[in-house]
Amino acid sequence: MVGRGRSDLARECGCEENADGVRVLRTSACGYEILRVQIKSEEAARRIGKPCGRYVTVSCGRALCEGETAIEELRRVLAVELREMAERVVGKRIQQSFSLLVIGLGNAEMTPDALGPQTVRRITATRCATGEEGMWELCDHPCRISALATGVSCQTGLETVEIVRGLVSVTGPDLVLAVDALAARATSHLGATVQLSDTGIQPGAGIGGARPALTEKTVGAPVLALGVPTVVESETLVKDALSRFGIEEDMPEFSDLLHGVKSFFVTPKEIDLLVPSLAALLADSIEKAFSV
Repeated sequence: MVGRGRSDLARECGCEENADGVRVLRTSACGYEILRVQIKSEEAARRIGKPCGRYVTVSCGRALCEGETAIEELRRVLAVELREMAERVVGKRIQQSFSLLVIGLGNAEMTPDALGPQTVRRITATRCATGEEGMWELCDHPCRISALATGVSCQTGLETVEIVRGLVSVTGPDLVLAVDALAARATSHLGATVQLSDTGIQPGAGIGGARPALTEKTVGAPVLALGVPTVVESETLVKDALSRFGIEEDMPEFSDLLHGVKSFFVTPKEIDLLVPSLAALLADSIEKAFSV
């Protein structure tokens, strides 16, 4: 049983099977399960609690512990999904003139929330280099890439949407790719699920501290969101544990137990190793996806 705590993952919000306004397709590549979800109606979006659009979830399990061959296969799978969704959203092929702005969301000083900043730090920015003689040949991905970690509002005094909107107005990218750490409901998804969506992203939504959303309407360019869950709500852990002893959510004892208890978020004990590995995976996948 998975509790009804907060989650950024579409697959945990009633998108596992086809239903009214929801189209689901299960495939696999290189042994990795891929769940493609399209939320097609506003009624379905309200029911599920996710915006209309496409969501791709790649279940990678313990691939990061299985050697370079498994990781390289996973990079290829993620790169293909990224490239396909990017070209669909923008409506043109990725080539040398394509401009990508990668945004790293989150707090670099908090490891569970540092996936975005650590990913951006590993991206090779080519927007300026491509205009310099001799630098083009040094780039394996001559697509015009710029990248920035925006920090969080308590550090900068600025909303992320304000920063990104300003960057878009200056650089004019074809696409914004926002990378962020996510929240999950199932502990089995922590560090083991990569989600890509074309609906934009609302920073902090998974942990109940949502800031203004990054969407094409708010920043002025199409926005893809890429992330991996790194935290789970404590209430979910309690619900999972109690359910193993036959205590279900609708029992009065259950409600009494959780009433008035302060909720918090839990992260894996190996998070200091997990986040850098995930950041390297995402950065490499992005560069592979946007290479020409």
